[in-house]
Amino acid sequence: MHSRNYCARDISVTLSFRQHRTADPDIPGRPGDGWEGRLMTATSTITRHAQAPKAGSVVTPERYKQGLDSFKAWMDAIELNKENFQRHYDEWQPDADDIAAIKAAVDKHGVKALVLGEDWCPDVWRGLPTIARIGELTGMEIRYFKRDENKDIMSEFLKNGEFESIPVIVLYDRDHKYLGHWIERADKANAEMPALRSILAGVERDTPAWDEARKKYNAATWEYAEGWRDAEASELRALIEEALG
Repeated sequence: MHSRNYCARDISVTLSFRQHRTADPDIPGRPGDGWEGRLMTATSTITRHAQAPKAGSVVTPERYKQGLDSFKAWMDAIELNKENFQRHYDEWQPDADDIAAIKAAVDKHGVKALVLGEDWCPDVWRGLPTIARIGELTGMEIRYFKRDENKDIMSEFLKNGEFESIPVIVLYDRDHKYLGHWIERADKANAEMPALRSILAGVERDTPAWDEARKKYNAATWEYAEGWRDAEASELRALIEEALG
């Protein structure tokens, strides 16, 4: 029971063991309409090692190699929101210290990443370009997979054990040893969402006022985006440094 309208959807129903609830948002949008009018209310995205996948992961070295091998390949494979992906990619100015630290880990330990995403998800069009830039600046190998075509991979990295939240960035060393994974968005983004939500609060949907509020929300989200991208890089750096000691 999943919806293309959401990065993740929180529903109060009972699902079978083969299904999983998806979390966020409670303002539905339309796939590809460019709207980021979604209330982001999830808890921390920094993933704990307690949520590591069990032994026998479906992500073998061979499966890993089947992913798209570049941001360009990802862009060629998607249909929606290419302008948003490209804008986030082009506008981000990474912190030199974060890049240097991640590059050192790549050089010494062969750190590499797997990314799960979909082209209709705002968190993905913000988060995926950031890891793509990190990869290109550090020499990190990255493989990109579409979530809905790889549910067996997604099932190993559910947020809080039940939510199919994306993007997911999984980190490995050169021997394909799991280091950790990062889900959905930076803590900074979660903390700043209440201010953005206030733009839409109390506005009736499908009215001129709603359309105007939505435009303001989108513009404000882009203003916040630089800090969110920086926070993503910092969190990934911290995850790598913790895993490698």
